[in-house]
Amino acid sequence: TAVTDPVAAELANADGIPIGEITGTSDKLPVEQQLKMIREILPDAKTIGIMYTTSEVNSESAIAEYKELAPNYDFEIVDSGISSSADIPLSADTLIGKVDCITNLTDNTVVASLPVILSKASAKNIPVFGSEIEQVKIGCLAAEGLDYVALGKQTGKMAAKILKGEKKASDMQFETITEPGFYVNNEVAKNLGITVPEDLQDKAVESFDEITK
Repeated sequence: TAVTDPVAAELANADGIPIGEITGTSDKLPVEQQLKMIREILPDAKTIGIMYTTSEVNSESAIAEYKELAPNYDFEIVDSGISSSADIPLSADTLIGKVDCITNLTDNTVVASLPVILSKASAKNIPVFGSEIEQVKIGCLAAEGLDYVALGKQTGKMAAKILKGEKKASDMQFETITEPGFYVNNEVAKNLGITVPEDLQDKAVESFDEITK
């Protein structure tokens, strides 16, 4: 479960057909929906910063998609690659000085240090957008993102078919999350002096009125 790019990871071919007896779900980010949402919340923003681990294939794949789609929403992507968590404080300081906001991936190394990034960004009044519900709970402004519990249930249903003998893994293409959800942290919005558009608020799967430490 949660292999972002099964094709790049050589678990499936370009058509989504498994290579061998393995299948599951992808936590591929809904990049276009995220860009659209950021544009709605920050109509005057021009640059989006993204920090990523250069050795994570999932992050490189997401960065490429962001760069491809960003011009459609009048954004420029400024990326900053790191090799370990020790690089994050300096990289965050540099990135924050160049961008209007930051969007976060599902990059394992970066997510593990997200509180550091959030603290530095908050001090400079730079919004940070997340990629899944837990990141919004701990201080990201909003996300058109994933609920890993829901994704786990989706994967479990696939596994059940295999364990019951109804299907072979090699006969099942990998799946992605059925529908991304909008999550917003109203406390973060208040702290940043940002008004989240009413139409976005109305469609929120969940909204939070406090920051979980």
